[in-house]
Amino acid sequence: MRKLKKNTRGPILCFVGPPGVGKTSLGKSIARALGRKFVRMSLGGVHDEAEIRGHRRTYVGAMPGRIIQNIHQAGTNNPVFMMDEVDKIGADFRGDPSSALLEVLDPEQNFAFRDNYLGVPFDLSNVMFITTGNMLDPIQPAFRDRMEIISLSGYTEEEKVEIAKRHLIPKQTEEHGLKKDQIQFSDEGIRAIINLYTQEAGLRNLEREIASVCRKVARQVASGEKKVRKIHTDNLDQFLGRPKVFQDELLKRDQVGVATGLAWTPVGGDILFIEATAMKGKGALMLTGQLGDVMKESAQAALSYARSHAKEFGINEDFFAKHDIHIHVPEGSIPKDGPSAGVTLATAMLSLLTGKAVHRKIAMTGEITLRGEVLPVGGIKEKVLAARRAKIDTVVLPSLNKRDLEDVNETIRKEMKFVFVDDVKSVFKAALLENEPAKMVRSPRRLRKSAEAIV
Repeated sequence: MRKLKKNTRGPILCFVGPPGVGKTSLGKSIARALGRKFVRMSLGGVHDEAEIRGHRRTYVGAMPGRIIQNIHQAGTNNPVFMMDEVDKIGADFRGDPSSALLEVLDPEQNFAFRDNYLGVPFDLSNVMFITTGNMLDPIQPAFRDRMEIISLSGYTEEEKVEIAKRHLIPKQTEEHGLKKDQIQFSDEGIRAIINLYTQEAGLRNLEREIASVCRKVARQVASGEKKVRKIHTDNLDQFLGRPKVFQDELLKRDQVGVATGLAWTPVGGDILFIEATAMKGKGALMLTGQLGDVMKESAQAALSYARSHAKEFGINEDFFAKHDIHIHVPEGSIPKDGPSAGVTLATAMLSLLTGKAVHRKIAMTGEITLRGEVLPVGGIKEKVLAARRAKIDTVVLPSLNKRDLEDVNETIRKEMKFVFVDDVKSVFKAALLENEPAKMVRSPRRLRKSAEAIV
C-alpha cells in the first residue's frame, strides 16, 4: 500500500497475545522493513494524563509529554512508535491516560495533536503507531475501536523446537562465550526442556532455561574440561535439576461422572477434569473448586436441562428430589470461570445420572443453553494444543468453531479427530459409553498454579 501511495495513513495496529510471543520483536521487524526509526514507550502503570499531553509551562518543572519526547529523541516525525502494555493503563484523580490517547491514535484527529507544553498543534499523522497488550477486555471500548486488532497466539511444540534451534540456542551460546563444538542440544533434549521445565505460550522461560544450561557448560569449559557437552533427556536434570512442571495426564480408565474439559489461560491452554457425584439429600446442587459466577450458572443450566429431559434419558424423576448433586473441579486453589465448560458439566452430570462412563480420551468445550444447543467459544487453538499435549485423540467442538481450526497446524489436525456438534445430545452420543465401568475415582491431575483458568 505504501509503495502505491507513500503518504497514505496506515491503520493503528494492536498486537494482542500472551507474554513472550514476540509482540515487541514484531514491531522492531516492521520498523526495519520500512527503514524507519523504532521508538518504544511502556504504558504499564501510567496514571497521569500529563504523561501523554505534557504539563503547561506555568508549572514548575514542566515538560512535554512522552509522545513528543520520544519523537524528539528519534529525530524524525515518522518513526514506528510502539506503545507497550496498553491493557495496563490506570486512571485516578490525575486523569485518564487512555482517554488522552484517543486523539493520538485516531487518524482523523492526530494531524493536529496538541501538547500542553508546546501549545501548538503537532502533526502525528506520519507516525506509525503500534500498541501491544496481553488481554483485550481491559482496554477501553472507545480506545479499542480506533485500533485494528491482530491476535498473536502461543507457539506449538514444533514451532518452539525450531525457534530454539535457529535463534535461542545460537544467541545464548554466543552470549556465554561458547563455541558450537562445545555444546550441542538434541531435539529430544529441547522437547524435554519445553515440556518438563516450562509451561507457557511464549518463549521467555524456554530461553531462560537454555541460558541456565549454557551457564553451567561455560563454567565447566572455564574449568578446563574439553569434551563436547551433548544435552539430551538422560542428562538434562544435571543442568536444570528436577522437572518443574507436571505434565497433563489422562484418566487411567473410563469413569462414571468424570468428564475432561478444555480451558484457556493467559499463558496457554490446559485440560481440567469435572467430577460429579450424588448423595441422599433434598435436591441441592453443590459447586466447589473456586468457580466463578458464569461457570456456576453453566452448572445450573446443565442441571435444569438434565431434569427437564429426565424421562428421555431414562432417569427416575424422583431422583432429583431425594438426592443432592455435588460438582467439583480440581484443583480447588485455581480460580475458574467462563461459559465454555457447559458441555463438560452436562456430560459429567448425565454420566452420573445414567451410570454411563465418559470416554477418557475425549475432551470437550462449548457453551450450552437451556434448550440444549451448543454455542461457540474462544481460545480453540490453545485448547486443541492442550488436548494434544495430554495425548487426547478426540476433541468435541461447537460446529460454529469449525473455522477456528484453520489456526491450528495442519499436522495436528491430521493427527487428531474433531467432532462438531450443534446440541448436547450429539455430545452425549460421542462421549458416553454404553457399558458400565467401575465407580468414579478422583483424578490425580495437577492444574497449573500460575494463572486463572477460563473455560
